[in-house]
Amino acid sequence: MVPAAAARVYAPLVTTENERNETPQERLDRKWGDQLQELRVMLQTGIQLLAGFLLTLPFQTTFGDLDSVQRGMFLTLMVVAATTTLVVITPVSVHRHLSGSHAKERVVATGQRALLAAVTGIAVLISGILTFIFDVVVGRVPAVCVGVAAAVIALTLLLVIPRRLMRD
Repeated sequence: MVPAAAARVYAPLVTTENERNETPQERLDRKWGDQLQELRVMLQTGIQLLAGFLLTLPFQTTFGDLDSVQRGMFLTLMVVAATTTLVVITPVSVHRHLSGSHAKERVVATGQRALLAAVTGIAVLISGILTFIFDVVVGRVPAVCVGVAAAVIALTLLLVIPRRLMRD
């Protein structure tokens, strides 16, 4: 619950869809624009950097020293990175295919699902890469501890806090 003083400070920031004086089509256009911006941030700063890091590893001289578990982790992370990249560009493809067919509501809904899936993919990538790096550098037990901690932090930041803010 928001304290009364804080509610007065933040009250102007809280609006309902009706307070914007926008038509349903304008609301969909705004939401689509917001989604595109979020997708750009995820693709440019998130997935590209993580996938790029993973792509360089097989070309390192010590890559051959990885054990079978580490190789499996690496390949799994590559699949997650590729899948997450495809998920991020899916809304753009859907928009291209449905453009002009008066299906903006379906495009926005697809974008929303893709954003949630992409955030999940990025969280898995970050946790997995930390686990992989710690496994290679210091060993399996610390790697699992770091991976679990990263997953808990990601879950808290990307799911728990947004849901709590929605309730408040």
